[in-house]
Amino acid sequence: MKIEDVIKSTTAMSLSKKTLLNIMYTQNIIAESFNEVLKQHDLSSEQFNVLRILRGQKGQPANMCVIQERMIAKTSNTTRLVDKLLLKGLVTRRICEENRRKMEILITERGLELLKALDPNVEKHEEKFSNNLTQSQLEELNILLEKYRTF
Repeated sequence: MKIEDVIKSTTAMSLSKKTLLNIMYTQNIIAESFNEVLKQHDLSSEQFNVLRILRGQKGQPANMCVIQERMIAKTSNTTRLVDKLLLKGLVTRRICEENRRKMEILITERGLELLKALDPNVEKHEEKFSNNLTQSQLEELNILLEKYRTF
């Protein structure tokens, strides 16, 4: 469906505006669908992102700065996210021995088990949005999106 039909626009818009609206609308559809995958596990997409970052540490702790710089949504309040994950028993937090001002965050076994349970549903979600495109189109889309956000 064309973006003009989605937003019920009756006036012409520039190609720049149309592109931006298409990207924003698509992002919202993807986010809403992903939130449905996470809802049954009482996780937000930002909390999920933190858990994935910590799993990628392969048993090594990450401090708040490392987590923040790897977050997809850079505006997320990392401390609040980690606090919520702590309450759920999905991460642990300890003071760094070398620098007592730093907190080290580790994913717990429970957090790893949750991600393992979520992995198949997350993969299905990712596939659902790429099934309409060929491998070549997906590669081109990635190139174009990376180019689009470089200003």
